[in-house]
Amino acid sequence: MAKSKFNGPSISQIINDLKKNKLLPVYFLFGEDSFSIDSAIALIENYLKPLIDSDFDRETFYGEDKNLNGILDFAAAFPFGSGKKLIIIKDFEKIKDKKPLTAFINSPPEFLVMIITLNGSITNFESEPYKTLTNKNFMFEAKELKGKYLITWLKDYSRAKGKNLNSENAQFLVDIVGEDRSMLEAQLEKIFVYLGEVKEITIESIQSLSTSLKEYNIFSLQNAIGKKNKSDSVKIINNMLDNGINLTYIIYMLTRYFSGLSRIKELNEKKVHIQAAAKIVGANYYYNDYLNARSRYSDKDLYKAAQALLKADLSIKTSIADDKTVVTIMLAEIMQ
Repeated sequence: MAKSKFNGPSISQIINDLKKNKLLPVYFLFGEDSFSIDSAIALIENYLKPLIDSDFDRETFYGEDKNLNGILDFAAAFPFGSGKKLIIIKDFEKIKDKKPLTAFINSPPEFLVMIITLNGSITNFESEPYKTLTNKNFMFEAKELKGKYLITWLKDYSRAKGKNLNSENAQFLVDIVGEDRSMLEAQLEKIFVYLGEVKEITIESIQSLSTSLKEYNIFSLQNAIGKKNKSDSVKIINNMLDNGINLTYIIYMLTRYFSGLSRIKELNEKKVHIQAAAKIVGANYYYNDYLNARSRYSDKDLYKAAQALLKADLSIKTSIADDKTVVTIMLAEIMQ
């Protein structure tokens, strides 16, 4: 069945609604961006604090722990205090029988605020309870921020904290940390503390606060692979995986790396200025490392690397092999 399209609001709409004191009885939050979902939950919880009289009127359930009817019975019970009651249901995708929610949201209790989260996408918005949730305007999608939208978020987040972060340095931070906004936020907070009263976030400040990432980041991995150092490459990539770096992201960055290497020969032949060439291949600060790597990788080697990366990407999507096995095979094929 083809995916139906969601035409409802983004999760960011919740911020605007609460600023206008518009509080809904039900919030169904779904999508790939767990950071946005967690932030929205915290925002609603904070808004409700003055309205909840008892700690017993705030409860969190998980989809794998209870059946939905039991949760809804609890939600329908009057609060211990005289104010609002907050019920959070996480991992809704793990609940087997979801249909009881449809009747409940058609007439939710006046005292209740219910937040429901679903990790990932929804295949059919015409099925229940999603159709009713959409019609009631209770559904909010959390799309992962990518590319320029992620860069804009980093700049806005820094500005809100009284710091200046330009687009180029924001991209550098993403290249080091990855696109996970929780990790980016944590890294920025370290940088804010390190800078003190200094307003400008520079390349140097980003690098100096990357202590935990310096030894095991995507650039050190690229450098080790560029030198065809298999033992260091395996050590670095396994450490990255152990620290929660997604293998799909690693493969994407290595694909971009080898794509950049493949262009160096042409750029040299055209005598493109080194600064312009560095930007073209996406190596603003590491172009010398790219040049050295290109001297070790022939056109045939680059083709084999591309094949190995494609094979690894397909493997993590279609096989049950664990990530470390996949990368060990991938690195062996790249450096064969």
